[in-house]
Amino acid sequence: MGLPERMTVRELIRLRVREEVDRHNARPGSRFHGLVRPDGAERQPNGYRLREPRRLDWERQAEIAERASAADGFFVLAGDRQAEELDEVVDLTTDPDLVFIRLVALAGG
Repeated sequence: MGLPERMTVRELIRLRVREEVDRHNARPGSRFHGLVRPDGAERQPNGYRLREPRRLDWERQAEIAERASAADGFFVLAGDRQAEELDEVVDLTTDPDLVFIRLVALAGG
């Protein structure tokens, strides 16, 4: 997929979430491998377990992801710097490497 030269962090998050949900919905299963937990899913190593296989709504997942980003549930690295705001514009020609880092609470810590 061709991307524009510049996108906001919000647009990047929404694009990633939409692609994750599209992959899941192509073959709905009881596990979801994505950036954020779907409603009613249980956190497991390397993903989330759904109570039953079902299709997901990408827009709902994108809303969850935007809230998680604002609440420091994950952050985005663009090149060698952390994107601070959802409406921050990332220049994909100068910062082509994007990394989404999900924060996980440590047991006992």
